[in-house]
Amino acid sequence: MAGPGNAAPVIIKRRKSVQEGGHHGGAWKVAYADFVTAMMAFFLLMWLLNATTDKQRKGIADYFNPVMPIHRTSGGGDGMFEGDSLFSEDSRAREGSGAAARHPSEQRRAMGLEADTGGEQKVLKDLMARLDGLGGESPERLALMRHIVTGLTDEGLVVELFDLTDRPLFDGESERPTQILRDLIPVVAGAFALVENAVAVHGHVRSLPITRIENPVWQQSSSRAHQARQLMELSGFAPARMRRVSGFADRRPAVADPMVARNNRIEFVLLRNGT
Repeated sequence: MAGPGNAAPVIIKRRKSVQEGGHHGGAWKVAYADFVTAMMAFFLLMWLLNATTDKQRKGIADYFNPVMPIHRTSGGGDGMFEGDSLFSEDSRAREGSGAAARHPSEQRRAMGLEADTGGEQKVLKDLMARLDGLGGESPERLALMRHIVTGLTDEGLVVELFDLTDRPLFDGESERPTQILRDLIPVVAGAFALVENAVAVHGHVRSLPITRIENPVWQQSSSRAHQARQLMELSGFAPARMRRVSGFADRRPAVADPMVARNNRIEFVLLRNGT
């Protein structure tokens, strides 16, 4: 028998068993989360393309345009997705070059109206700021000024008076002015009295939800525009400064839905010299 010092060493081998189909460290969860996020973004994009108009999609594209900061124009619109372009001065400014007086649009050039020296533009802007700042005098005046929105266009300064859902400017579908419009007209007349430019009055109405043999919207918009003109003159506005009174029926809706009350409105345009 061998002595204790000559005993063979005992070697124990441990085998690691590998099981297929393990969790692989959880990397698949990250990949799956990325996939779900991408699909959600894709479906949101499809929904957005289907739910917006061409004008709204152009506004979104202009917002993400990387060259926007180098343009010397202000953003357009008085709310989300409003305005022809974010390069316009407001929701009705001409598209592309904004409303800068030193950069007349092709339309103004075609009419022979080159860029002015900036004096008239400043006057119109000051008058617009004056109208926009009238709402802080009292709660009643603040409620009244909710019906007014202003903007600069190629024609001049546009002061728009429009219906609110529960506060119309005219009784029903008639041309009888409510007290709200009677209170608003002197505000516009007083502001326009500070300058000598001619004025145009435009009437707009909403589309009717029913089909009639004779659509009354043309007569309705024209009658309302003439009522607004008469109220202006009763407020002391010089009749000789009235250049034209027009009714546009429901052909130029202010919002996407042509049947909402917001489309019932009267526009007073303080015309630029030469227009």
